[in-house]
Amino acid sequence: MARHSARAIRQRLESLSAGGVTDLPRAHRQPVARMPPAAAREAAPKPAVATGSRDHALDVIRQEVAVCRRCESLACARQNTVFGAGAATARICFVGEAPGADEDASGLPFVGPAGQLLTKIIEACTLTRDEVYILNVLKCRPPDNRQPLPEEIANCREYFERQLQVIAPEFICCLGTTAAQALLQTTEPIGKLRGRWFTHGTAQVLCTYHPSYLLRTPGAKRHVWDDMKLLMARMGVEL
Repeated sequence: MARHSARAIRQRLESLSAGGVTDLPRAHRQPVARMPPAAAREAAPKPAVATGSRDHALDVIRQEVAVCRRCESLACARQNTVFGAGAATARICFVGEAPGADEDASGLPFVGPAGQLLTKIIEACTLTRDEVYILNVLKCRPPDNRQPLPEEIANCREYFERQLQVIAPEFICCLGTTAAQALLQTTEPIGKLRGRWFTHGTAQVLCTYHPSYLLRTPGAKRHVWDDMKLLMARMGVEL
């Protein structure tokens, strides 16, 4: 087929040449749209994601977490996994360390004494828990509320990273050393991370003390309030 086509074209050109045609007009080609540079694509506004689709995406991850047994010892001891709670379209996410006894019993994050203090902090910022999203790095309670082990954080990383990707918050507030180090993948202590801005994906990140630390060290509350004022100012929220 290709040889026949080539022969026909050659015969046609010879015929035109014999007739005195020495040049052929070029066909008009539509310009090809080029992709903008990567920086321009990232700066371009992204289409809004419907709340329903985000809720659905979070539910899919929630169901995976509910049956997860990557940390067998935690899975055997838990009453409930603690996925997260709040608005799927929240501008800000609060990221904590791991569930405690109250959270393990209820399946909800930050409902014990530390959670009640976090609620007061959120309300002092003129927000409500329904307007923010709250999650922990670990989805299961460690025994005796010990700190999460590195391998446990590694096992849960996929889940909390996917949560944040779905919610796509503008701001993230890390509560305590474990959450800050896990999210930012650093070894710096919370005392050195406070008061500095970081990024995680497209979110701006600020770190502060965990509410449970404030229950043990009430004098640190003023530092957390300083952090919240810095955060709210960046968010454009008047206090």
